[in-house]
Amino acid sequence: REAAFVGTYFFCYEGYKSEFRKLLLQFGNGLGRNVNNAKPKSNLESSSSITSLAIPMAGGCAGATAWAFTFPLDCVRAGVQGQLIPPHANEIIQKQGAYHVLKNLWLTKGFWGLYAGVGPSVARAFLVSGSRFSSYEGVLWLCRWSGLTSAGESKVGEEGPGACDD
Repeated sequence: REAAFVGTYFFCYEGYKSEFRKLLLQFGNGLGRNVNNAKPKSNLESSSSITSLAIPMAGGCAGATAWAFTFPLDCVRAGVQGQLIPPHANEIIQKQGAYHVLKNLWLTKGFWGLYAGVGPSVARAFLVSGSRFSSYEGVLWLCRWSGLTSAGESKVGEEGPGACDD
C-alpha cells in the first residue's frame, strides 16, 4: 500500500508541477501584457511569482490522485486490521486475510464499497499535500540559497522558492 501510494504521489507531483507551471506562465503572460498600461515585469520576477502557485496546486493534486488510486488498498487494510479479537485466550477465531476481506467487501458492497469514505480523504489529502510540498520546496530553496546544498548551475537563490527547476 505504501509503495503504491508514494510512487504515485511523487510521480504525479513532478508531472503536475511541470504542467501547472506551463499553464500558469501562459496565463500570466496573457494577463501581464496590458494591465493598466503598466510596464511588464521581468521574466525572472513574473516567472517566480506566477509559478509559486504551481507547487501547492501540484502537491494537492498529487495527494488527491495518490489517495484516489490507493484508497481500495486502504479499505482492505482497515478490514484486515478491524477484525475482532477473541475476548478469551482459549477461543479461536479464524482471521481473514487481505484476499478474503477484498472478496467479502466486493460481494457485499460492490465496486463502490472499495471507495466508501473517499471524498473526505481526498479533500484532506489535497490540503495537506499542497502545504507539505510548499514547505518542502521552500526549505529546499533556503538550503540551496544558504549554501547548505548545491544547486548545480542554476541560480535558485535569485529566483525564489516559486521557481521550478525544469
